[in-house]
Amino acid sequence: MTARTLIRLAAVAALLAYAGYTRFAKPSHGAHAYTAAPIAAHAKSFTLGTLAFHACELPQKKSGATTSAFCAPLQVPENRAAPDARRIDLRLALIKSDAAAADTDIVVFIAGGPGQSAIDTWPRIAGAFGPLKRHHHILLLDQRGTGQSNPLLCPGRSDEPRASDIDDSTDPARMAESARACRDAIAGKADARYYTTTEAVADLEALRQALGAPLFDLVGVSYGTRVAQQYAQHHPDAIRSLVLDSVAPNELVLAEDFAQNLEDALKAQFALCGKTPACAQAFGDPYASLGALRAQLKAQPHDVSLRDPVTNQPLTRRLDDRVVAGLVRMFAYTPETAALLPLSINEARHADFTPLLGQAQVLTADMADLAESGMQLSVICSEDADLLTPRPQDKDLVLGTAMIDGLSAACAEWPRGTRPPDFHEPLRGNVPALVLEGEFDPVTPPRYGEMVVKSLTNARLLVAKGQGHNVIGRGCVPKLVADFVDKLETKTLDASCVDALGPMPAFIDFNGAAP
Repeated sequence: MTARTLIRLAAVAALLAYAGYTRFAKPSHGAHAYTAAPIAAHAKSFTLGTLAFHACELPQKKSGATTSAFCAPLQVPENRAAPDARRIDLRLALIKSDAAAADTDIVVFIAGGPGQSAIDTWPRIAGAFGPLKRHHHILLLDQRGTGQSNPLLCPGRSDEPRASDIDDSTDPARMAESARACRDAIAGKADARYYTTTEAVADLEALRQALGAPLFDLVGVSYGTRVAQQYAQHHPDAIRSLVLDSVAPNELVLAEDFAQNLEDALKAQFALCGKTPACAQAFGDPYASLGALRAQLKAQPHDVSLRDPVTNQPLTRRLDDRVVAGLVRMFAYTPETAALLPLSINEARHADFTPLLGQAQVLTADMADLAESGMQLSVICSEDADLLTPRPQDKDLVLGTAMIDGLSAACAEWPRGTRPPDFHEPLRGNVPALVLEGEFDPVTPPRYGEMVVKSLTNARLLVAKGQGHNVIGRGCVPKLVADFVDKLETKTLDASCVDALGPMPAFIDFNGAAP
């Protein structure tokens, strides 16, 4: 064989190798020199970068069940301008991929709130990550101030929901008093100025560097989308993809238009009842009934006795118009609970408050952590409070002006961190991004998703019909998210299966919807 023939064969082999790579290799975004040894199937410990992981079990609240994971210590300075001062431990867990050799990019789940623990939330959202887990490790990092990452726990914390947990539109004086008590309670263990989104972004980058600088696929939910956008804004070369579920745009001033968002969602949800003969006949106009109920309870609040639907223990709850506003807001979050609203409102109008309050006891168990997390105040007071403007036009809405008034009063008592000058600038660039919204989301409506994709050149917005807040676990969405992260296709991603989603029909009685 001549030398020329050998050269030709080598050239052909190189071309075939290149063609195979471009056809089958996983696309990437940004530079990627990270490699990591596979984690053995039955490993009890391993090292990624400088982090030593060991097998651990993540407990589930109010359950004996646990989740198998790998945990590693991660310590960061509380104040990066004073690295020799107080250091805080962040709780970190890795959910191992099902694959023998996982892809080198790592999925990071960022929880919502502000104030939710990613690790505590994981059992409820794990199913949505099932398809992603086939090829990817998943990182869970409790944001500073949450979970077990030096949590900013306010006085009165309890695992049992209280009457005040239901009332998320409390009066300004009470909000200010609670903020003062919380500020004083945490002063010995934390400086509340350093528990903001900006500091969380720095922690996330410290984690990535400790791992050896892999590319991240960020999956943010609700407030977690703010963290994800801020991270992508300041560390664009660290991001391979973004999934933003129920997005809060960078431009958003948190809480400013929540009252109007709820109003729009309720009217849209209640309009479905009017289009269903059985629902319209049973309940008439649920929105008008809600207004009448609020007026009735504002004039004459009720003390309601019931049994806790979880523990069966006797309870007494004070029910007034503000509590009803908080209850209705929580019911509006998901199609299942929204479907109960016309019936529950109708029962309350006829002096049976048990359906409304009983379901609320279940819902508020998940709200207790947020209600008593000082981290939420650190975020809102540092990043949004000075931009909140009075909205007298909201005074007759279900939530009214209490949320803005209450937060403004609380933030007057809370230590404020700094906000970067570009914090509220829209995220720009060509990072592949999948934005998910629910049609009837009472907190982050589809127009927020439209704002985000407008400034990104490689983004896709999917609106799940009939759905509420947080849609990543609905129907075919988990598979779509995994397909997107695998292939980074936004324009050609086949999302037709989302059209099969829709609202849950309103319950006519407690047996369900009309046949």
